[in-house]
Amino acid sequence: MTPRHGSGETPRIPDASMTLLTEVYRRPLDPGYADAAARRAAGSEPRRTRRSTVGLVALAIGLGLGATAATLALRQPTSSAQEARQLLQTQIEQRSADADAIQDDITAMTDEIATLQEELLGDEGQSVRDQIEADAVQAGVMPVTGRGLRLVLTDSPSDDPDELDMSLRVQDVDLQVVVNGLWAAGAEAIAVNGQRLTAMTAIRSAGDAVLVDLVALSSPYTVEAVGDAVEMQTELARASAGQHLATLRTNWGIGVQMSSQSELQLPGTGLVTLYSAQVPTPAPVPAPEPGAGEGAPDEAGVAGSAGPTGRDDT
Repeated sequence: MTPRHGSGETPRIPDASMTLLTEVYRRPLDPGYADAAARRAAGSEPRRTRRSTVGLVALAIGLGLGATAATLALRQPTSSAQEARQLLQTQIEQRSADADAIQDDITAMTDEIATLQEELLGDEGQSVRDQIEADAVQAGVMPVTGRGLRLVLTDSPSDDPDELDMSLRVQDVDLQVVVNGLWAAGAEAIAVNGQRLTAMTAIRSAGDAVLVDLVALSSPYTVEAVGDAVEMQTELARASAGQHLATLRTNWGIGVQMSSQSELQLPGTGLVTLYSAQVPTPAPVPAPEPGAGEGAPDEAGVAGSAGPTGRDDT
């Protein structure tokens, strides 16, 4: 564009950095390709022989095989990782088999203990036998069957499945509130997803999972309680547990389904591990060293003779 005469404007000089783009727009085809096309059109281009065609096909096949082999090598684990995985899988299977064998031994010993108890008590120990069965039910050792209440808690659906929002999921504290509320409402036996609860059972969280007696559970959480379903449902609604469930349903969208069941079957835990404790024996007080003066502090009385703060007021 030329400047208009008399306007005083200077000609606009294009930026040097735009030279490459300008050349691309002007000549999109490289001169070498243009020359080759011209020679091919004029008939002066050397004809492609059969040998060159075969070589080109062989080269393409070789490149394809190389790319495929490289892809498979990247997708497959290395030999060391594969061996470690195989070893770990073998150990898991072996430990699982050992655990099953130990559980079978426990079941056999439990049956043997029950048989010995029956032989020892005889016909005259029916009252003792009834007391043992009642205690076993309360301890969660024996399976129970009866009418009760079923409560199902389900995580709230999330709009973004990749985003983890713990407020929309059932947490360990929710199960604790529900279970304690059912105990207070008169439940005789409770199980969560088939895990029988006892006085030694702990409900806690580990990462994203909820642990019930060290067993990882996931949503939905089915809480089953044997007892008077109508009374438990009424008492649960009056207590703080009912308010907690209403808050979960209303504010966080967590599913809460409660229904009466004519028959519930709760498993037993088997033998209960008993723990004992004893008062530790106090350590002997060391005697003062000979020749210690009256002004020397007594090591045995430093912590005991001081005030509540553990320091001397003077």
